[in-house]
Amino acid sequence: MRGMKFPAFTLFAFLALSCVCRISAAETPPARKPNFVFIFTDDQRYDAMSVVQKEQGEKGRFPWLKTPNMDRLAAEGVRFRNAFVVNALCAPSRASVLTGCYGHVNGVVNNHTPFPAANTTCTTLLRGAGYTTGYVGKWHMGSQSGQRPGFDFSASFVGQGKYFDCPIEVNGKPTPSTGWVDDVSTDYAEKFIREQAEKPFLLILGFKTCHGPFSPPPRHAATYENEQARSVPNLTARAVYRQDAPDAPRVPGPRAGTNLGMFRAITAVDENIGRLLKVLDDLKLAGDTMVVFSSDNGFYLGEHGLGDKRTAYEESLRVPMIARFPGRAGAGKVVDRMVLNVDVAPTFLDFAGVAPAGTVHGRSWRPLFAETPPQDWRKAFFYSYFFERGFGTPATTAVRTETAKLVKYPGHDDWTEVFDLQKDPYELKNLATDPASASLRAELEAEYEKQSAAIAFRVPTFADAPAKDPPPGGKKVGKKKEAEK
Repeated sequence: MRGMKFPAFTLFAFLALSCVCRISAAETPPARKPNFVFIFTDDQRYDAMSVVQKEQGEKGRFPWLKTPNMDRLAAEGVRFRNAFVVNALCAPSRASVLTGCYGHVNGVVNNHTPFPAANTTCTTLLRGAGYTTGYVGKWHMGSQSGQRPGFDFSASFVGQGKYFDCPIEVNGKPTPSTGWVDDVSTDYAEKFIREQAEKPFLLILGFKTCHGPFSPPPRHAATYENEQARSVPNLTARAVYRQDAPDAPRVPGPRAGTNLGMFRAITAVDENIGRLLKVLDDLKLAGDTMVVFSSDNGFYLGEHGLGDKRTAYEESLRVPMIARFPGRAGAGKVVDRMVLNVDVAPTFLDFAGVAPAGTVHGRSWRPLFAETPPQDWRKAFFYSYFFERGFGTPATTAVRTETAKLVKYPGHDDWTEVFDLQKDPYELKNLATDPASASLRAELEAEYEKQSAAIAFRVPTFADAPAKDPPPGGKKVGKKKEAEK
């Protein structure tokens, strides 16, 4: 080769090609930032998915329930079997998802407080990193109106809205709609995804389902006809704060807890989840998008003689939680470590490469997606529900560990509850005054103080003040307002 001469045009071509290669390498676009889609229902119990019912077998209450698209997310992603909210109430839970912190910090501890626009949220931080952000559907921070704080686009309704022909505020402008509200919200969500397909985005979609009055669309008016929920041991139990209520405990009938309207609506919402998954597939965005599905809180269906949510029994504070992120979260994986709704914001920020700001109580799930789960993951968390005016449910605080629970009701030391969840998953035997369980209570009391200190827990001045003489048994007082439920 030494001494060989190249024709001038050959040398010129070589140099030109070399320049093109160097320019191409320099101009190679960076890897695309991931998109984030967070979908959550309202009042959906952790076990109200057919994938969980199949797993529970004979212990499942609703074996006839069908949620194929939620099941698909579970098959293609990571399902967290021990997912919880830090306050089992609509607005506080939603605020915690956005901010990654508890309500005594972010300013929302009840259903009648607007979300403070000055809050630092995952949304505001992602916007600063070049993301387009959208909020669609139920917001429910009191009767807050207008474009949703921190979002580039919002198509949402005020308060609880209504199931049919619900007025939608599009970027704050009232706009009529026709049809079932969660179908309408899905239309807006699909449009947002299509319009943002070429750049990174965050979309949060809040369904009204399955909040009362549990109205499914006509296409599911007869779904699950004549089906009945199975009985469970704690249907005949009575919540400790209801022991002195004047109405005697009832023996549950064969349809106790069935609420077919709830399950019909869940199946309709499942169809809408399928619509969004198809949009991501059609646009070839599925591989670049983390989809998280959850609910704002659980719901009692007769357990402990209760309906609604708020207090700290498992049916109330435990929620569905699935994360699908192809290639970065194992398909069909189940994780039993405890995760919380305050983890959503730091998880999104972590995968977007954006540093959190302000007070953040949650943790990114990235370590849980690894083959070997970390040893230093949380083993306990603090729970709080604050008294709300117009409702007689008592203020509740608790610590929940991987195997046990301590529940306190401020001002009512005699209501304190201790449960060994391994031996007593239905929370039937209160061990608070059991001499043989004194060591368990002592351990939980110490953990309670530790977890309380970790979040600098306090009853904020903006929380409702309890009535001096609450009604016996914690019964609801005053006129129930749908907007505050």
